[in-house]
Amino acid sequence: MNPHPPHHEPDAPRDLVGIGIGPFNLSLAALAQPLTTLDAVFYEQRPTFGWHPGLLIDGATIQVPFLADLVTLADPASHWSFLNYLKARERLFPFYFAERFHIQRAEYDAYCRWVAENLPGLHFHHQVDAVRFNPERDVFEVDFTQLDSDGEAEALGRTYTKNIVLGIGTEPHVPEPLKPLVEAPGVPVVHAGDYLAHRQTLLAADHITVVGSGQSGAEVFLDLLRNRPTGHEGLHWLGRTEAFAPMEYSKLGLEHFTPDYTRYFHALSESVRDRLGTTQWQLHRGIDADTIAAIHDELYRRTLHGGWPDTVLTPGVRVRTAGRIATTKIELHLEHIQQGTRSRLTTDAVVLATGHRERPLDRILAGLDPYLRRDSRERLRVDEHFRLVLDPSVSGADCHVYVQNAERHTHGVGTPDLGLAAWRSATILNTVTGKDAYPLPARTAFTTFGLDHRAQIPSARQAPTLTPLLEGR
Repeated sequence: MNPHPPHHEPDAPRDLVGIGIGPFNLSLAALAQPLTTLDAVFYEQRPTFGWHPGLLIDGATIQVPFLADLVTLADPASHWSFLNYLKARERLFPFYFAERFHIQRAEYDAYCRWVAENLPGLHFHHQVDAVRFNPERDVFEVDFTQLDSDGEAEALGRTYTKNIVLGIGTEPHVPEPLKPLVEAPGVPVVHAGDYLAHRQTLLAADHITVVGSGQSGAEVFLDLLRNRPTGHEGLHWLGRTEAFAPMEYSKLGLEHFTPDYTRYFHALSESVRDRLGTTQWQLHRGIDADTIAAIHDELYRRTLHGGWPDTVLTPGVRVRTAGRIATTKIELHLEHIQQGTRSRLTTDAVVLATGHRERPLDRILAGLDPYLRRDSRERLRVDEHFRLVLDPSVSGADCHVYVQNAERHTHGVGTPDLGLAAWRSATILNTVTGKDAYPLPARTAFTTFGLDHRAQIPSARQAPTLTPLLEGR
């Protein structure tokens, strides 16, 4: 472990500047830290690390094993592993006896905050304002504003770098028909990402509607259900998918979240990648089977003394339009996709579990726009090493912009998955340093996804030669 980053001259170009400190760039920073010759720095506008704080519902777990921490799948011996976090907190034995493979979201967030609080080279309260290419020096210029504790501008700064890694995360997605509700004051309409901040207000409403049939919608519905009186639940749960379906979690199905599949997907044509993106929803938008079971158990428990809970669960429904009735209620205009029927639903509060979308890169990359290369749908092109495809005048100067969790259209369903974080970070660091700082496996899946190449099968290990025992010994 190297506690001190390399000395940096103010005008000298850094090797790497990370913009945004979410889990993915935090993974990159943790794996970069032991590389003592690499000069790397990371900037984040927020005052501290936080991972979806509005969804840290008590008991909710992450949907990947704890091995999908920031570093382990690239470097199991890293100081920044989840197991070392437990050791540092003297919680390793309790975790051992708990026998948990999937940890709670709140615990994953606490682990990441431990890394962020102890890792050098992270600069919170720093807002990156612009990125430009300087052709005279063959470097990127990164302008930033240092913020005070109130989020106000305190000082301006600039740094230079040969490589930029964008990890600015996602933002809550609100479908167009529902945007007027969120933007207007009055009746509570909140995105699931802000659920915990508004939980008490929501529970005080007579009737609550949850829109969205993925994992966050299920978790919010379950939490509301558990905290409503039996027989007076007053809950509606609506979703566009044809069923409240379980997430694909079979062993071979999970191999879609391997480097092997990521490489296969990237090599496909743009049209095929786009088609696949619309068919694989159950790999990442379904509901954990344990959460489905818990919802059913809670609903069933409420029938033990006769009667049915005051709940309506309807999949296959889209919200066409929505509006407010006076200042106390909301009216949702619904359409059942299979039946083709329409109806209206009046409710007192709405939780939009409508997911997150990649945060647009246009603002941060405005100064590089002339150098960016795009596909037929004007999306940024990304090569196999997670680098944006830039004009040769930039890439030829060995200057590159990498992206984290902004490449689903080129790298597939595993892009936002925590299980690929360490591998992607290691891939980026190996490319930046030009060497195998982190040796990566040649093969990661039993499935061979295409016919155009032979599966890479490691040679069998040779059994050790045994020395025969001498007679009489």
